Amino acid sequence: MSQSNSDTKQNSASNRSASAKARRATAKATAPASQAADKATEKAGDQASAAVGAAERTARAGTAVVHGAAERVQAGRQAVVAASGQAVALAKTAWTLIAQRKLLAAGVGAGLSALGATSYLAGRRSGRRTHGPITRLTGGRI
Repeated sequence: MSQSNSDTKQNSASNRSASAKARRATAKATAPASQAADKATEKAGDQASAAVGAAERTARAGTAVVHGAAERVQAGRQAVVAASGQAVALAKTAWTLIAQRKLLAAGVGAGLSALGATSYLAGRRSGRRTHGPITRLTGGRI
């Protein structure tokens, strides 16, 4: 029986050394693949990071475009409101002139008449000869 015990020890030691050798051989064989996988993982991480950065830049640019478009729409709306207000004021003024056309025509006529009379009197006055104080006092008799 002692032989069987010693055989068992030898078998387990040889089994341990064989499994260690197998592990080392497996590690040596898989080391390049493991390194390649690590490098691929690192590159994938870098690419994912770059993709996230590009997506963020694209989102910022898209947001800026949308914001600019909204500002232009707002400015256009304000311009339309201002233009419509001016159009309403012009239409109201035109309607007032049309409604009061008789008064307007009378006022223009009176103004032209007053201007004509004033210019006539100014012309008559400038055409007269100047007289001295005694002639003016006597009414032109002396």
